[in-house]
Amino acid sequence: MHTKVLKFKRRFQKKRTLWQRAVHDIIRHPVLVPIVTLLVLCIVAAITLVILERRNSFKPPTAFIVIVSHDNEQETIPTHEHTVSALLAKLNITLNKGDVVEPSLSTPINQEDFRINIYRAVPVEIVEGAQKIFTSSAATTPRSIVEQNGITVYPEDYVNFVPITNFVTQGTIGQEVVIDPATPIDFNLYGTPTVLRTHTSTVGELLAENNIKLGKDDSVEPAANTSLSSSVPVFVIHKGTQIQNVTQAIPMPTQVSEDNSLAYGTSAIIQQGSAGQEVVTYQLNLQNGIIVSKTVLQTVVTIQPVTEIVAQGTNLSGVKGDMALAGIAPSSYQYADYIITHESGWCTDKLQGDIGYCPVSPPSYLPDYLGYGLCQATPGGKMASAGADWETDPVTQLLWCNGYANSKYGGWYNAYVHWIDNGNW
Repeated sequence: MHTKVLKFKRRFQKKRTLWQRAVHDIIRHPVLVPIVTLLVLCIVAAITLVILERRNSFKPPTAFIVIVSHDNEQETIPTHEHTVSALLAKLNITLNKGDVVEPSLSTPINQEDFRINIYRAVPVEIVEGAQKIFTSSAATTPRSIVEQNGITVYPEDYVNFVPITNFVTQGTIGQEVVIDPATPIDFNLYGTPTVLRTHTSTVGELLAENNIKLGKDDSVEPAANTSLSSSVPVFVIHKGTQIQNVTQAIPMPTQVSEDNSLAYGTSAIIQQGSAGQEVVTYQLNLQNGIIVSKTVLQTVVTIQPVTEIVAQGTNLSGVKGDMALAGIAPSSYQYADYIITHESGWCTDKLQGDIGYCPVSPPSYLPDYLGYGLCQATPGGKMASAGADWETDPVTQLLWCNGYANSKYGGWYNAYVHWIDNGNW
């Protein structure tokens, strides 16, 4: 038994000696030490980079600056709320029935010097025939006031402000909106039924209003001197030649007015618009039963389009006002504003990845692979060509942006087109 133990110990000592020699040979290898040293340095550098980036990414967010005008006062507020609605809720600003907010509650807050205007409702009387509705509204057009109160009006209806000359007899001290509804007429144009709304009195006046001219093979029923009524349908009949009616949309017209109380690049709808509709009647020229040509006989507008009125912000306060100092032409403002708004939200200190807020100062570390600044130059150090203060000065950054837009794209408009097509520049 003792002999077996001695043999086992000898074999174990022999194996241990072989392992010791192998380890010793590896350690004395001339390439090992440099390789191990390089690996250790790489690991340390990677850990340091991660720590710096995390420190930068977790710094407390600083809000966009928002200017809120309400109740005869103006507040300048830093906020990291993402929408107009969320900010007003945070500020405990209550909206009453009829109040108007510009821009709309769902508008995202995504730029510096963002402006919000709250208009408080005033007393309004809406009159439609014998019906009177007393309400309140801050809308600026009579049609918007009526629609804001849930009253359906058609494009052909007259909706107008009426001045209050005697509040005792008229019973109101605010604005008065009077609705004069158009009469709906069941109208059949060459076999196509539709509805025309009108303020005219006779069939002949209805045809003239809609520029309907009767040809030699046309007739109208009832006669042109017949008084119009919603219970009496009107037919325009064509005999002989084959005709075709095509119903098509009329694009919604838009009216844009400049508003210096809104930030440049933002907008508010003052009056909702809508598309119209028309019926085009063609006379068909047939050969062997095949249409070879057609001629327009009539074009009748069956639904009048309603103009959408939009207030376009023009206020260039804050950083946006620096576009002129950087040599950006006024004709390029809208294109530069669009790109910069989508790149950084007009935040001078924004590092790519800072979403939803604007840092108060440059990050302590600027990775070369991340965009930085108003135009998200990558790396941010590119902007040093425009000035040594490129990290913090918006004018210097805009100088670089302007040069970049002109040299790479030939101008801001072309840069804008590229951004629309590709989502970057």
